[in-house]
Amino acid sequence: MYAIVEIAGQQTKVESGKFVYANKLSGNEGDAVEFANVLLTDDNGTITLGAPFVSGVKVVGKILGNVRGEKVRIFKKKRRKGYRKSRGYRSDYTKVLIESIG
Repeated sequence: MYAIVEIAGQQTKVESGKFVYANKLSGNEGDAVEFANVLLTDDNGTITLGAPFVSGVKVVGKILGNVRGEKVRIFKKKRRKGYRKSRGYRSDYTKVLIESIG
């Protein structure tokens, strides 16, 4: 069984017992998290599509901690002018273990 869930403005496919990296969520390590914006569920070939959300279905997860993504480099240059800028950033993510769907 899997579901398509809206987490922090992004649609994510989740399955019970698997990990999901979502944009940083508020909460501490070990806290339970509930996602009510379920867009689609699939239960062994039976697909339920919401308009826009499936009613009565929630996805429950557990926060395992916060992690940082890989560094993204931004480099700007204008040829023949001597203009060069280099910047970078690392995004913050929350690691969530999906415990149950339904």
